[in-house]
Amino acid sequence: MIAASGDGGHDVGMAEVKFTSVDEYIGSFPADVQEVLQEIRRRLHDVVPGAGEKISYQIPTITLDGKALLYFSAWKEHISVYPIPPVDDPLAAELEQYQAGKGTLKFPLKQPIPYDLIARVAQAFLDSRA
Repeated sequence: MIAASGDGGHDVGMAEVKFTSVDEYIGSFPADVQEVLQEIRRRLHDVVPGAGEKISYQIPTITLDGKALLYFSAWKEHISVYPIPPVDDPLAAELEQYQAGKGTLKFPLKQPIPYDLIARVAQAFLDSRA
């Protein structure tokens, strides 16, 4: 099931769904997309020890000290991670091909997901908050 646009990253037919947990959100997608979301979730938790998680804006949100740090979501053709942290020039160059607007990274599902790059984005965002 790929769900309702503007609502939790879904594209068709789930506008009324209100997710209550990250597991519920991830479970609403086909198995192949669930695997991608679970791996992103795992990588973000690896980078941010002690991180919490919740649903905010109907998408998974990684929290630190109770405050939102990063969001991620699945769409029909891509995975999004937001916001984009202030980053050094080499990382900024690597992110350029994935930038969609000034605050969103889009990773096409038809291409290998750059999990290590997503982890580095999380680390850069964490470092910017220190």
